[in-house]
Amino acid sequence: MVDVNGIRLHIAEQGTGPLVVLLHGFPESWHSWHRQFGPLADAGFRVVAPDQRGYGRSDHPDAVDAYTILHLVGDVVGLIRALGEEQAYVVGHDWGAPVAWHTALLRPDMVRAVAGLSVPPPFRGAQPPLAAMDEMYGGRFYWNYFERPGVADAEFAQDTRTTLRKFFHWGSGDAPHAGEGRQPLVDADRGWLVDMEDPEVLPAWFTEDDLDALTESFSRGFTGPLNWYRNIDRNWELTAAWHGARVTRPALYIYGDRDVVPAFPGTPELIGQLPGLMPNLWRKPLKLAGCGHWTQQERPDEVNTALIEFLEAHS
Repeated sequence: MVDVNGIRLHIAEQGTGPLVVLLHGFPESWHSWHRQFGPLADAGFRVVAPDQRGYGRSDHPDAVDAYTILHLVGDVVGLIRALGEEQAYVVGHDWGAPVAWHTALLRPDMVRAVAGLSVPPPFRGAQPPLAAMDEMYGGRFYWNYFERPGVADAEFAQDTRTTLRKFFHWGSGDAPHAGEGRQPLVDADRGWLVDMEDPEVLPAWFTEDDLDALTESFSRGFTGPLNWYRNIDRNWELTAAWHGARVTRPALYIYGDRDVVPAFPGTPELIGQLPGLMPNLWRKPLKLAGCGHWTQQERPDEVNTALIEFLEAHS
């Protein structure tokens, strides 16, 4: 347990050497990186993965506005310092990717290099994102569903293990309709889980032990993690000063060709433009064939190889 930014974060740690901070996404925990610890540590790095605020054994602030992007970046900055370091490599997946990208954007002095999995670098749009999605999909985009206080919280907490099993199957490259450009739309009256398939057998990369660990980490419910989504428009307001800014630190972007996130409106075009928009993008975005949303879990060997090459190239 580490005290940072006014809260306590639970971390997992392995290895010695330059610090690499691994930031998980939704609905996950530090455990989503368990296949990265050994290889990165063996390559000569000190690997630290926190349960981010609102998750697992870390603190779960009650206030919705305690989960803004400035709080989340502040947690990373505080963690780096609490670990006795001045700089770190910062790597994020899903929601952890925007936290990693924004840490490099807001505090480039503390970031040796940055990598994002699934979610590409942030380029602030002209209007608040929740309002844009509400207008585009009539309030059915999952961000808008999550925005409703207590609704998704209650649905997901009815049977935590089943919720997580469905989510991991739905978002994986193994799902029947993965990679078909589908958008995550929700009928708010019926909820999201009712239309998600419940697999009889888990994929080889996500075992029953993995599901046990993840289920235990959500014993305090889903409200903290969902509060991240409830700050999407607030984050847009708070980052006005960085409108048009670019991540200038060395950067790596990895995504799966069957991941739903890179198919979000405007995202395929953004990914195609990244080499021209990112002055220090390492090589070109790495697209993993057959990989869904859970990038580092579905393709650990390919992700580990790419991360180690990237980190060593910028050591």
